[in-house]
Amino acid sequence: QLQAFGGGWVQPGGSLRLSCAASGSILDYTSVAWFRQAPGKQREGLACIGRSGDISYYEDSVRGRFTISRDNAKKLVYLQMNNLKPDDTAVYFCAAERLGYGLGYPIHSANYDSWGQGTLVTVSS
Repeated sequence: QLQAFGGGWVQPGGSLRLSCAASGSILDYTSVAWFRQAPGKQREGLACIGRSGDISYYEDSVRGRFTISRDNAKKLVYLQMNNLKPDDTAVYFCAAERLGYGLGYPIHSANYDSWGQGTLVTVSS
């Protein structure tokens, strides 16, 4: 099971780091991804990372501002979010899968079968 945490309120231009914790061995998952869902919008894939952490992909909406990383020893996957904008306001979810289908473009929720509860990020002044 997965659990996302670290959300909160931040002013535009600010930063937050989200964490995704795995209850079992995170090495069981080939890829881990971050998604978000804003009110009234579809769930959007943001970034994904492979088991070793050497391979990662980003959607255009966050490339250059967000960084995904993982610490397998701590069973954590992170999403460092910089230069946040009001449009980044959403509930953020982490998800994982074991077969490798999720690592690549597009970062699609259908390729992930393990989901954690989301954490709310609010960007406003």
